[in-house]
Amino acid sequence: MQLTQYTDYSLRVLLYLSSNPGRRSNISEIAKSYGISKNHLMKVVQNLAAKGLVHSIRGRHGGLYHNAATDKITLGDVVRMCEPDFYIVECLDGIKGKCPIDSVCYLKGVLSNAMNKFMEELDRYTLGEMARNPLQLQPLLNIRPESSKRSPALKPVSSDGVSA
Repeated sequence: MQLTQYTDYSLRVLLYLSSNPGRRSNISEIAKSYGISKNHLMKVVQNLAAKGLVHSIRGRHGGLYHNAATDKITLGDVVRMCEPDFYIVECLDGIKGKCPIDSVCYLKGVLSNAMNKFMEELDRYTLGEMARNPLQLQPLLNIRPESSKRSPALKPVSSDGVSA
């Protein structure tokens, strides 16, 4: 089983922003920190913003920052959002008739249980827990603590994206 690159990048962006609390970041610096394509991240960030997992502000003093609710958002939530058709094998997608032994197959049940256990494990951890070691993550991601001086303080933002 393998998560798509899209999900991997989504988790990386969320981890980066969670380990950089109170500061705005941009796609270029995130891409550079992970050594991945800026173009790949643009679509990822758009989707994360549309789903409310990150906030995005345009303009000179704009940037990205994490949703304050990262202590409630689980890794399972993110994977489900990014992998809407996440099945180990095609017979688990709910469409009958793809496999000739579907109606009597025991393997299907075993794989379904394994998938459920995998997702249960991801549901045990929040994004906030994954970034609980920012002092160790920041140097590895080229995040400089003094960078907070360059950008204005963040204003609280309501769930509809409007500054309070």
